[in-house]
Amino acid sequence: MTEPQDATVLFFEPGARWRSVAYGPVLCAIVLIVEIVSSSPVHWFALIFCGALVAGFVALQVVAGQRHVSVELTDTALRDGAETLPLSSIAEVLPERDPNSWDDEEWESARVIGELTGVPRRRTGIGLKLADGGLVQAWARDHRGLRAALESAVSSRSSGDGESVETVGTSEMTGKSETVAKSEPAVKSEAVGKSEVPGRP
Repeated sequence: MTEPQDATVLFFEPGARWRSVAYGPVLCAIVLIVEIVSSSPVHWFALIFCGALVAGFVALQVVAGQRHVSVELTDTALRDGAETLPLSSIAEVLPERDPNSWDDEEWESARVIGELTGVPRRRTGIGLKLADGGLVQAWARDHRGLRAALESAVSSRSSGDGESVETVGTSEMTGKSETVAKSEPAVKSEAVGKSEVPGRP
């Protein structure tokens, strides 16, 4: 599902950052400088090879992280990993689990949004009740930030839908009233016309 270009981003977690790719090469460059300054044997090939190898490995992790564990909430949809859930399908953001309770919440065994089999590591699940009555789990590293943004977005959307329904209902009633008002003079005219015709003896 492609999100609209004009959608407002309310919450975002990248999942992984490209700056982490530079950590390996920078460390190898520091070791190389130390070897040059200290007049020690310089391991050019080994350090360059290690820097490139580490950078390539971390780059793969960044790509996977941005694909599978990134989170984005807009005013129209929630995306967890590679799955997008329209906000219109979310009926309620369920409360957090009671830390003092020994019992699991019902939503904790619900399906996790995304293509992963469970909540990703270092992320916390958030229970969502769908419009069809089903339960799913959203997730994020900053789960409290996502929860607050979700509650605000779902509440705003519900209020907007309610106002739309009320406006449609009001316009329909107004249209019916106008139709009745227009038909009343015609009925009265017809009745007057019939009363003016003399009756047969």
